[in-house]
Amino acid sequence: MNRQRSFIGFIVAGAIALLVIVIASFYWFFAKSPANLIASTSQPGAAIFVSKLSPAMVSLLANPDRLQALDREEELSKLKTSLFAKSGIDYKEDIQPWLGDEITLAIATLDIDRDLENGQQPGYLLALATKQPEKSREFVELFFSKRALAGANLTVEQYKGVKLISDNQEEITKEKIQNPKSKIQNYLAGAVVGEGFVLFANDPKVLRDAINNVQAPDLNLTSSPEYQKATKELPKGGLAVAFLNLPIVAKWQGLELSEQLYNSQIISLALNPKGLLAETTFLTSSEIVPPSTPLSKPVGALQYIPASAGLAISGSNLSNLGDSDLTKLWRQATATIYGSGEDVVSRLAKPLADVQKRWGINLPEDIFSWVQGEYAIALLPEKEQTTPHWIFVVEKSESVEKGVTRLDAIASSNGLSISPLTIDQQKISAWTELTTATKKSDVKEGESFSIETKVRGLHTNLGNYEIFTSDLETMDKILTIKNNSIIDNPNFKDSIAAIPLPNQGYIYLDWTKSQNLLERQVPILKLAEVLGKPFFNNLRSLTLSSYGTDTRSIKGGVFFQLNNS
Repeated sequence: MNRQRSFIGFIVAGAIALLVIVIASFYWFFAKSPANLIASTSQPGAAIFVSKLSPAMVSLLANPDRLQALDREEELSKLKTSLFAKSGIDYKEDIQPWLGDEITLAIATLDIDRDLENGQQPGYLLALATKQPEKSREFVELFFSKRALAGANLTVEQYKGVKLISDNQEEITKEKIQNPKSKIQNYLAGAVVGEGFVLFANDPKVLRDAINNVQAPDLNLTSSPEYQKATKELPKGGLAVAFLNLPIVAKWQGLELSEQLYNSQIISLALNPKGLLAETTFLTSSEIVPPSTPLSKPVGALQYIPASAGLAISGSNLSNLGDSDLTKLWRQATATIYGSGEDVVSRLAKPLADVQKRWGINLPEDIFSWVQGEYAIALLPEKEQTTPHWIFVVEKSESVEKGVTRLDAIASSNGLSISPLTIDQQKISAWTELTTATKKSDVKEGESFSIETKVRGLHTNLGNYEIFTSDLETMDKILTIKNNSIIDNPNFKDSIAAIPLPNQGYIYLDWTKSQNLLERQVPILKLAEVLGKPFFNNLRSLTLSSYGTDTRSIKGGVFFQLNNS
């Protein structure tokens, strides 16, 4: 038996519980009751127990019972029942009377015993705020007594004035005999510390360290300069918060990052009448420069993006994107998450990547380098097609004119013809390719040939913008768009209204239209949908943006728009 097996399940269930509780709260949320769901504090009190070397900490800053009224399908009730079913604990009788307004889960240490020979064994800490310390002590006693009845060996000790209870279910196995250094104990430890918190951990040492962190303040997370700077970015009334120590997260994943610009990240979740706003700030000790001048309103290029777009990206100035600190952040984030610099955006915008490959061009050098004004990029998924149509709109300038001329030259060098077309009196340039097709004729010995013209791309200019599309059908939609653009879409309007101004632009994803496309490009998403089915069933769209003016941090947000039915 692995030493982590029992409590790992408890910890994982706790983490899922936090996520489900938050999710359940916001997709049953109504505009008439926001005041009832504002957290009483924006910072987790349990941070005093967590080491400043902890890679990650996540906290729910509201009592689950405050969310119960919103639980129309009783997801929370089911969760509470299933979470404690095997332990013989009744949530309503044993926990509800004393549980306060905070539940915090932290990775306390990367390796409990710091012995590399037996592998990395993380220490986990779960802190539950208590409003009735005596009742919570009774709960801890009851919890461990039931585990003793189930066969656990209990140990009780006093450590710096705190009563620690732990159990040790040790199995003498062949593995233990062959490898005395292997850690196969299955620990669970608990304590009530002071008047404020009940602590659980997967090893008594984790609890001792937590107590040391309180009594030696320079050891705990609240003494970390990075954490102090990060918490200043938290909005008031956030429902949940997470803090990541990025270099240690990378170490936890066993990664050697070639580029380590950002030191920490803090995330907060706040409810909105239309959904949930997740705000995050990445902090660095280096001076950084925004990728472009912040925008005080949505770019005009969006007026040419149809409301049917499944993905729309808008902003200004792509010329310095490759060297921007935002791009460096993306490289660091993808390397930390995936173990490499894999570009997930290229997966989502695969049609553009296909164009790049087919034409033998480099998007940053051959296109983005001359986009210094407004731009908008969009994908229009079609159920019948695996590859969506695409649109690229860019504000006119002298550099854009030169860029279009260069693209025409590249098209010609790849064997494409520049063909003039007219649609509704609008002059269009099409990149076309002539192909031959054969088919059997009625004459046995002969074959007939036909010549087909395939459109590989088009461009035209409207108003102050140059517009590129993948096909004639999409170009026709743009020419007849009238009052049916994405900026006329109520869902898009509601989504960007939740994002602060000024900002660097928007990435808008219509989930209902793009779900199939995303599942094909990011297969792991299907697993996430299974785990978070209630959330994904109610997700309408998500919108991302970067904003803030601090020269030592990048701040942004993701707004999840939900179906409030």
